[in-house]
Amino acid sequence: MRILGIDPGTAITGYGLIESKGYDLNPVAYGILDTQAGLPSSERLKQLYEQMAQLLEEAQADLVAVEQLFFNKNVRTALSVGEARGVILLAIADKGIPVVEYTPPQVKMAVTGYGKADKRQVQLMVRSILGLNKIPSPDDAADALAVAVCAAHSYSLEQRLSKEK
Repeated sequence: MRILGIDPGTAITGYGLIESKGYDLNPVAYGILDTQAGLPSSERLKQLYEQMAQLLEEAQADLVAVEQLFFNKNVRTALSVGEARGVILLAIADKGIPVVEYTPPQVKMAVTGYGKADKRQVQLMVRSILGLNKIPSPDDAADALAVAVCAAHSYSLEQRLSKEK
């Protein structure tokens, strides 16, 4: 199963594509989608939609996992990320790909076993779980890989539980 993790943002959106085969998780690709600074937000959102649609086409993911907006002290940032999430979810829906969403504490718990882990702990575990030589860069890509790992772990658990019924 191919799982695409997304860490949404208007300026920078991280993505991480992994292949899940049972308990084995392997990185396929990761990076960022970025929009041109200085443009009106409507244009930036359009750029994000187009880049996301292209990424979805190329990734051929079976499932997309998107990080939810949990809490942000800066209302302007929260609104901007919310708009980006909406555009991302629309692009996913247009492609007809199943989507799951996780909060940052859920991602941290799935990756590190501790819902309040710091960013460095999450990055180190992502590197370890995926057998990478170094921590993925930039941070947005590492966060997106963590979202994908969370989805893989959750999906595996759901599969095991459904077989027990």
